[in-house]
Amino acid sequence: MPENPSPDVARPRITVLDVLRFLSELLAFGSLALWGFLAWPLPWSIVFGLGAPLVAILVWALFLSPRAVLHLHRDVRAVVELLVFVSATLALWALGLPWAGLSVGVFCVVVGVLHGRRGVR
Repeated sequence: MPENPSPDVARPRITVLDVLRFLSELLAFGSLALWGFLAWPLPWSIVFGLGAPLVAILVWALFLSPRAVLHLHRDVRAVVELLVFVSATLALWALGLPWAGLSVGVFCVVVGVLHGRRGVR
């Protein structure tokens, strides 16, 4: 039987904004994977389909995650985050899906701004 956590241990509270933030990350990584698999002929489609989201995930883990390996100034973090979201937007645009790209970009940037504002408080 699992032990109950001690009442002294505070668990982080997961908010709707945290869930939206996670969805925006998944949407960006999925857009890059879709671009990689559809925009290139075999065998490059496998390389870019797996490589593009892996690079974005690596950048996210190194600089942007809550447990980031390298801690950057808040403004630099915002620029790196914006680059990940812009790359996902441009990936969908390159597939001939400009409205999907703009929708993903707007959603991700709005969630990112709201999440960033929460961190400033």
